[in-house]
Amino acid sequence: MATLKVPSQVPSPAEDSEQLRKAFQGWGTNEDLIISILAHRNAAQRKLIHETYSQTYGEDLLTDLDKELSSDFERAVVLWTLGPAERDAFLVNEATKRLTKNNWILMEIASTRSSLDLFKAKQAYQARFKRSIEEDVAYHTSGDIRKLLVPLVGTFRYDGDEVNMILAKSEAKLLHEKIAEKAYNHEDLLRVITTRSKAQLNATLNHYNNEFGNEIDKDLETDSDDEYLNLLRATIKSLTYPEKYFEELLRLAINKTGTDEWALTRVVTTRAEVDLQKIAEEYQKRNSVPLDRAIANDTSGDYQKILLALMGHDD
Repeated sequence: MATLKVPSQVPSPAEDSEQLRKAFQGWGTNEDLIISILAHRNAAQRKLIHETYSQTYGEDLLTDLDKELSSDFERAVVLWTLGPAERDAFLVNEATKRLTKNNWILMEIASTRSSLDLFKAKQAYQARFKRSIEEDVAYHTSGDIRKLLVPLVGTFRYDGDEVNMILAKSEAKLLHEKIAEKAYNHEDLLRVITTRSKAQLNATLNHYNNEFGNEIDKDLETDSDDEYLNLLRATIKSLTYPEKYFEELLRLAINKTGTDEWALTRVVTTRAEVDLQKIAEEYQKRNSVPLDRAIANDTSGDYQKILLALMGHDD
């Protein structure tokens, strides 16, 4: 369900590197050429371009992109050019900084990636920053949010489809009891949410709905100003229905007064090779407007071009 479009005949990494080098030279940067290359290469191809560019010219492609481009367009191109694991590592590090601190991005990456993808991101984080994601998340969070996020980023979930229905029924009852007691930070509730496989968690939540007559997020909807509860509800949604989580994120990013370009850029660049088509379908169903049209109406210039190209609609 990716939206990325790669041509059937792709130039060699050396040819792409040469063209990118030309795009940086002269009186002005050739942004259209950059988009035509990078927005139509998959992660493996972009990695080879990055390596070839460095070997050929003795300079880092990301550094040159950073020097030549600016604003939201630069952020979109640089994030996209990074490999998935390196990109997630960069976003996690950014989300733990004082000025760009964002618990929601930490939750999003931990919850919407596969176990293997999260593991690769943690490897990339250690290689680049010489620390673990777990220790930085623990250091930069506190209280109930720390109790939720540290195990969330630290777990290696089983990714298979097998489900234990007896366990699903017992844990649905456990979740209902803790929520009824308003023990939203209870260790057993957090253990179920942060460690069970996504298939097992879905079975548990389906039984919760059938047995107790309410979806779990409705029972958790008690205080809209409580960041922990909002984060817990978003965690459950992103673990079980990531396309609905991302649809809501895009809707808020696009429809608010003033576009949230950071959120829009993050979703498009991280999901274009994964499930952006499914997210776009959910967006149209929820808003009666195609996602590419909503993005086109809310952005402009080269930034608009790179986003639409990654959605497969640069024509």
